[in-house]
Amino acid sequence: MSTVEGYAQGVPCWIDLITSDVDSARTFYGELFGWSYGSYPMPGDATYYMSTIDGRNVAGLMQLAPAMEGDAPAWQTYLAVDDADAAAGRVTDAGGTVLFPVDEIPGSGRMTIAFDPSGAKFGLWQTTGHIGSAVVNQHGAPIWHELQADDPARAADFYSAVTGVEAKTSDVDGIPYIELLVEGKSSAGIMPKQAADQPNAWLVYFGAHSPDETAARAAELGGRVLQPAFDIPGIGRMAVLADPQGAVFAVMRGEG
Repeated sequence: MSTVEGYAQGVPCWIDLITSDVDSARTFYGELFGWSYGSYPMPGDATYYMSTIDGRNVAGLMQLAPAMEGDAPAWQTYLAVDDADAAAGRVTDAGGTVLFPVDEIPGSGRMTIAFDPSGAKFGLWQTTGHIGSAVVNQHGAPIWHELQADDPARAADFYSAVTGVEAKTSDVDGIPYIELLVEGKSSAGIMPKQAADQPNAWLVYFGAHSPDETAARAAELGGRVLQPAFDIPGIGRMAVLADPQGAVFAVMRGEG
């Protein structure tokens, strides 16, 4: 198990699923990844569920609010920031859109949700107690975050302006790939989206002992296999899946 005590600015630190059927989603991911759950009341009779592995926080799950009924179920990636208000201001300055003023979650953090200039949704998280995912890089925990965009270079410039990350471009299996670096370490990636009708969006990768077996199990549980498991030389083996409500995610076993 790889545990985390804190996140530097610009590093993806938390994920949550906003879905049309949170009870079904809890069952699906619980069976797929072995998650347990805690529940936390929210305003308006809503409940925020927090998944755990061995008692450590992994991800959040929440029912789509009535005002969001037109939105498709999706995983959201949050970036750690030192000052959420200042970061939200930089989002606007760099051409993005902040959906609501920074909100205080007592004892946990300060946050908002935003769109980058391409329309990809992401969150900003300033911890005041809840650091984010406390376990990473193992089966059922976040292992990577990747933005698939129609203009990766523009996206890299945007996130650099907002959080100060540095961009490094390389070739991965014939595809130009941008790594976002924090303190010299890879924190996330940006790649060209693979289809014209594909939305600009962040993709969450979860660790999997066997992407092949996890994909098969996801299908048994009512999910879909969008890309069967395949190898990326020098990186690992991965598959792209969708849960029963349609939220897309990836599973991966890294090399080494």
